[in-house]
Amino acid sequence: MDGIIIIDKPKGMTSHDVINRLRKIYHQKKFGHTGTLDPEATGVLVVLCGKACKINQFLADTDKKYIAKIQLGYSTTTDDIYGDKLDTKPINWDFHFDSIISSFQGPCHQRVPMTSNKKVNGMKLLDYQRKGLPVPEVYQDVMIYDIQPREDLSFEIACSSGTYVRSICRDFGPLTNNLSCMASLVRTQVGRFSLAQAQTLENLAAGEEPVLYSIRSVLDHLPMIEYADIDAIYQGKTIHLDTDQDRVCIVRKNEPIAIYDRLDQDIFHSKRGLW
Repeated sequence: MDGIIIIDKPKGMTSHDVINRLRKIYHQKKFGHTGTLDPEATGVLVVLCGKACKINQFLADTDKKYIAKIQLGYSTTTDDIYGDKLDTKPINWDFHFDSIISSFQGPCHQRVPMTSNKKVNGMKLLDYQRKGLPVPEVYQDVMIYDIQPREDLSFEIACSSGTYVRSICRDFGPLTNNLSCMASLVRTQVGRFSLAQAQTLENLAAGEEPVLYSIRSVLDHLPMIEYADIDAIYQGKTIHLDTDQDRVCIVRKNEPIAIYDRLDQDIFHSKRGLW
């Protein structure tokens, strides 16, 4: 089975748990995902199947959309309600939610949660935490394209890949003279794939036909080139191409078989075979 399948990840499962479940359902080892979703979060998980596992680094359509809810009154080790409490504080309700949450829109220099897979000196931040070591403060620049308030301290957000919604929920607190963390999270979209397209593990295990999206469809940002000497492609040889693009997808009978990058002038070398 080769292609992309969209899973509605259930609460209480890690992204890797989903991969293991799919391996058991389809008796196939080659599955991977394009971005981790927290265990207690739900929603869109883009899963690569078979040959599609080779294209993760070439995907361009990776922006995300979420619906999240904020919890006031305390902070935690994980910046969500599932971590250990660090501190508590009486809730101050004297603020205008819509204007405060809207202030996050735009470029954001965001502090990464202590419980995350972000690596410093080869070790994940969550591993520093687990080992009782001082957790380095790590910041990264992300973009919040749009953020809209909803009822009950919840909001919808469209953001760049790498954005931690937990950090936004945590940072909301000091702006309102509160402590805060994230109460819930649903990922509603990854790139072109939305929750409406997602299938459940339960239905797939019961025999529902998987909806597979083609490898070509998610590489449509790259020029597709039919190359005459196809054996040279399969052998990973350097080739000459007349194109102004620095990266191309070589296809055979409309099926992607390799990614080639410009080496010098019209000379291209094989970046990754996809067969």
